[in-house]
Amino acid sequence: MRPRPRAPAAVFAACFALLAAAGVWPDSVSFSADSVESVLAKGREHTILSGRARVTTGKVSISADRIELFGKDFQYMQCSGSVIVRDEDSGITLRSPELYYDRELKLSRATGPSVLEDAKNKLVLKAEWIENDGENEVMVAQVAVRILKEDLACRAEYAIYRRKDKHLELTGAPSADKSGDVYHAARIVVNTDTEEITLEGDVGGTIVSSSKKESGAATKPSAPDSGSAPVSPPGGPGPATTSTPASGPATTSTPAIPEASSGQGSPP
Repeated sequence: MRPRPRAPAAVFAACFALLAAAGVWPDSVSFSADSVESVLAKGREHTILSGRARVTTGKVSISADRIELFGKDFQYMQCSGSVIVRDEDSGITLRSPELYYDRELKLSRATGPSVLEDAKNKLVLKAEWIENDGENEVMVAQVAVRILKEDLACRAEYAIYRRKDKHLELTGAPSADKSGDVYHAARIVVNTDTEEITLEGDVGGTIVSSSKKESGAATKPSAPDSGSAPVSPPGGPGPATTSTPASGPATTSTPAIPEASSGQGSPP
């Protein structure tokens, strides 16, 4: 089998620039890498950037050890090895070992231990799988989900973060720890702007008194045993707790917001 020819990066950079200038791509595209391997035949467009690979399209920049561009007009990218995606407009940074990106839909899917940082809202999202719909500003996370924001820390197996609406929804054994107060429920909704929490179904929690928080004597409690009765925040001051029926929703702020999915399709 004849080896696939390699060409200087400058040659393909010129090709990318010509396609962008001709209006083939909605955003200008630039790239750099230690080596480039490419096929530009119509219908078989395929380019691999290896070694300190970097692609910039519009306000989005992607760096990785390896970036593969494919599909019509190189719409799709498959990235691997220390992947970092930065969106200057949104202030979103996504880090992952493996990542798929659709330039037209501004959709990224990160696989493996991934971290999404929302600088504008001072929020960090960690999970084993993260999908970021940049067009609609909706993030979906699955498996070992962790959300950190100032005095708030949340855990779950599934999360939907609607950035425009300041709405974070957690399911799959979710819990929320706000300044030492711990809440558990079948579904937890958080307003990421006010940090108000809404609990629904099988509600439980532990509230720490203000005096203990100030003295630093209180420790963060763990999740209640499966056989114990759920508890809810008390009506008056002090660390005491009271039981609440598991069937009815309990809220610490506003009513829960209906569910919705991100609505994006799968890669070709």
